[in-house]
Amino acid sequence: MLGVCTPDMHFVYVIPSWENPVADGRVLRDAISRRHGLTVPHGCYYLVDVGYTNCEGFLAPFRRQIYHLNEWRQG
Repeated sequence: MLGVCTPDMHFVYVIPSWENPVADGRVLRDAISRRHGLTVPHGCYYLVDVGYTNCEGFLAPFRRQIYHLNEWRQG
């Protein structure tokens, strides 16, 4: 499944399923290449999980990096 949501948790794009297990990148490439596919607003990024690659419009965390939420709550 691929789901894209806004910061206030409203889904703006969903691909519900694939028949076989596939890599995250393949699902993303399919979503972007569809006729009315996923688009990223100019100057914006979607946060993705570590299974994706950093590229224009998509920002993934560094592999093997531990992020602590408490560090980000201070502002």
